[in-house]
Order: sequence, then structure tokens, then C-alpha cells
Amino acid sequence: MALAERAAGRSVAQVLEERAREHPERVFLVFGDRRLTYGQVNARSSALAAALHELGVERGDRIALDLPNWPEFVLSMFAAAKLGAVIVPLNPRYTVPELQYMLRHSEATVVVCAESFGGVDYLQLFENFLTSLPDLQYVVTVGEEDLWYDDRIYQFEDLESSGEGRQVPELVVDPAADTFAILYTSGTMGKPKGVSLSHENLLVTAAETADSLRLTSDDIVFGVATVFHVFGIGPGVLGTLLAGAGLVLQEQFEPAAALDLIERHRVTVHYGVPTVYITEMRENEGARRDLSSLRAGIVAGAPIGDEMMRRIRADLCPNLCVAYSLTETASTVAMTRVDDPEDKAVFTVGRPLPGSELRILDLDGTILPEESLGEIAIRGRGVMKGYYRQPGETSHSFDEDGYFLTGDLGMIDEDGYLHIVGRRKELIIRAGFNVYPREVEDRLHAHPAVLDVTVVGLPDDVLGEQVCACILPVEGAIITGEEIKDWCRSTLADYKVPDIVRFFDSFPLTGSGKVRRVELARMVSAEESSRRP
Repeated sequence: MALAERAAGRSVAQVLEERAREHPERVFLVFGDRRLTYGQVNARSSALAAALHELGVERGDRIALDLPNWPEFVLSMFAAAKLGAVIVPLNPRYTVPELQYMLRHSEATVVVCAESFGGVDYLQLFENFLTSLPDLQYVVTVGEEDLWYDDRIYQFEDLESSGEGRQVPELVVDPAADTFAILYTSGTMGKPKGVSLSHENLLVTAAETADSLRLTSDDIVFGVATVFHVFGIGPGVLGTLLAGAGLVLQEQFEPAAALDLIERHRVTVHYGVPTVYITEMRENEGARRDLSSLRAGIVAGAPIGDEMMRRIRADLCPNLCVAYSLTETASTVAMTRVDDPEDKAVFTVGRPLPGSELRILDLDGTILPEESLGEIAIRGRGVMKGYYRQPGETSHSFDEDGYFLTGDLGMIDEDGYLHIVGRRKELIIRAGFNVYPREVEDRLHAHPAVLDVTVVGLPDDVLGEQVCACILPVEGAIITGEEIKDWCRSTLADYKVPDIVRFFDSFPLTGSGKVRRVELARMVSAEESSRRP
């Protein structure tokens, strides 16, 4: 059975329950020394769902998940599915203002978080949110500390145990109409927008991605470095589930440990952004592991050069496929296939997934013929329901035929392969994370020593792109690059903090007085090149 058939007309909870009935003893999740079978994941998520229901969590309620790549994220995700609730995945690297905005905007009633992680006391952080966010009723923490809890703060294992033996209320979910996830992504002006994705959006896209990769129950998958990301939830967790495969989780990506996991667990399919593969390849040059089990993989989330693609396919992961992925399309839009000719596998992002329709549009919305450069527009079952609580933004993002306007520039060749040429929006993709210049610029404009600032992306072999802040200082001001970075760290996630800070006396301007961003980026790139030995 094609995995797309298994996904058709089903909810996330139904797919899990079917897999658990068919193969209860098959291992689904591997994390450190822990092994969770399909049967255990189903039973434990049911117990958690029953406990949350006792707290009053109902269909349509939002459950925020602010966790690293731990099994508890997956268990919470499936518990929400069983209740008909909506998950709101959050990046643990978000700062307090970012978290507060997203929790308030999504109207989350429950948050599942780590007690502490990466030096952050999340228990204290979210306990403070209980008094400032009226919709937030409960905090569920994952950890092993023997801490004091009250009637609004629960320890994950205790809450899960309290639900054992209890029944989850039966409900009917409309996979196409009911929202399963709200994922936050920056808009054109860098302001967060909640992308509403249905069960069908995520399952169908995950199934088509897995089918294109020929994923089966014999596969062991690795490389879901950010389980809270749309690719981690969709092709990562749900794709593995649909195939009945196993998924190896790593708490935080570290190349040497990642290679050890691939070797130890005989991983067959590897996912990742370019940074992951490049750092793994460099690490493996010194102490070579046995990676012969790898048969294929997917690289997505950032641009990758053709020469680097060839090296990775030759030295690390054979049959590596390239995917073009967006949050608004529930992840994969197009991807190369294992049997594609080498020129297509290296120079394109493949063909659209079955059921996805692509158009290339001119600036005025006119449909362009093949081999023409224009904006990529997409229609299909993976395309989002809309931006949560933003009908205006939603309507502006679609054309009159219902195609989602990506803002990305590309062309479709005569063989039906998609070529990504650039981005109409001034997006920087750093190690797979989206950074919008306007958001960083807004922060830096608030610095008393900054007169003006322009943020640009610079090519980088490891990160894909670096964030560079070009600053015009106030006359007479004394300021250093490190002070600028510290200023950003207080309110921006660490991947948005500039990697490079350069000071200027003036910016290159257009005739209308706008900064020539491309020229500015070239100037800094040339300067950086001259600094290298």
C-alpha cells in the first residue's frame, strides 16, 4: 500500500492507532538508552490524553510544546491528536518576548516544557506566564527533579501515570477541516504569523515525501534536528509513523555524536539541513565510522551548492535528495528522487509531489511558460488553511485561483523540474532557520549608538548564510561589534543574532534613497574574503 493511501481520510490519532494494532512491538522511537514501541507510544499518549481531559482540555484547545528533541514531544503531540486539540510547537531557543507573544496569540491553555534546558529555568519562566497570560491554565514539565508542584503545574510522568486506565472520549475528526498544528513563521516584515495546518495537510505531505524517498518499515530514520519544525513534525515523525519505520532522536545536533548514532543504530535514511551534512562530513574525515547502512536522505531548509551536494553524496550519504519545503505547505513542495539523473539531482529541487500544482507567475500575476523566471505559486492538499487570526494576511497570500504565493523566485524546466533562483522576500536562511532582516534591524534601531542599520545575508560554507549587521553609528559614538551582538541577544533568539557586524560611514543608495542591499552584501563579502588567509 502506498503511504499516501494510508494517510487518506485519516486523522493523526487514527494512523497511530492503526500502526499500534498492526505492529505493537516494533520500535518507533529511540532516544539514548530508551526504546519506545508503537504500542507503548500509543498507550502512553492515550494515558496523557486522558489526564489532560480530566484537567478540562477539550477539542480545539491549544497545547503549546516547548521541548527539545525528546520523546515527550512526540507523546504530547499524539495525546493532543487523540483529544482533537491543536499543538503549538515552539522553539526552545525563543526569548521571553517571543514566547509570550506566541502563547498569547495562539491562546494556548496548556504548555508542555522542560523543567530546565540549556541553562534556562523553564519551570520558573512558565510559572510567571501563568499570572500574565489569562488563557494559560496549566504547565506540564519534563524532568527528573523532585520539585514542588501545585494544582496548575504538573510533572509529565505523574500526569501521564494519573491517566493510565482512563478512557479518552471518542470524537470524530474531519482531517481536511480540523486544525492539528499552528506553527509560527516570520512574515514579510519579520513579524510572527501562525500557520494553521490540518491533519490532512501534514499527513498527506508526509506520506508523499516518504513515498518519494521509498521509505519502508525496514528503515531507520535519523536527522530530525528540530522536532518542533514543520519538517520534523511532518516528514520526520509522521512520515516515519506512516511507513512503520524507526526514528532515532538526538537531543541537540552535535556532529561526532550524530555519526556515532548513525553507525550504532545502522541508520538507513538521513534528514538534515546543509549545515548538518557539512559538519558531519568534516568530522568524519578524522575518525571514519562505518556509515554503509545509509541508503538515502533529504537535505532541505537552506541553499546548497552543486559541488557540496556532489561531495556529500559521494562521501557521506548516497542518493541524497533535495527538498523544497515551506511551513505554509506543511513542508515538502518538491523534491528530487533517488533515480533522478545526476544533473537534475544536483542542480534542481526536483519535481512537485503528487497532488501539488505549481505555477510560475509574473509580477502582475500572469502565468508564465516553462523555462521562465518568476514567483513560485502552489496549490494542493498540503497548503495551509491560513494564518491563524489573520484573515487579511491570508487573503493577500493567495491568488484568485487559490494558489499560495511563496515570494520565492524560480523556474520549471522542460522536464518538469523546479529550479530555485532566489527569494523575492529578503529572507536569510541560517543553518535552516529563517531570519528576516527587518526584525533584527528593528532591534538594532533601538540602540542609542545606532543611526541606521541594514542586515544582509552572506554566503557561508557551513551555515548556508551568515547574518551581517551593517551599521551607521551616531556621530561621536563609540561602539563595538560585541556590544551590538549582546544588545540583540537580550530579545532575539540566538540564531538571529548577527554573526558579523560591520561599521560604515555611508551606505550605497538607489536614486530613490533606498539601500542597495545586494551591493552592500557584495562589499562585505569582498572584505571578508580579503581577511581570510
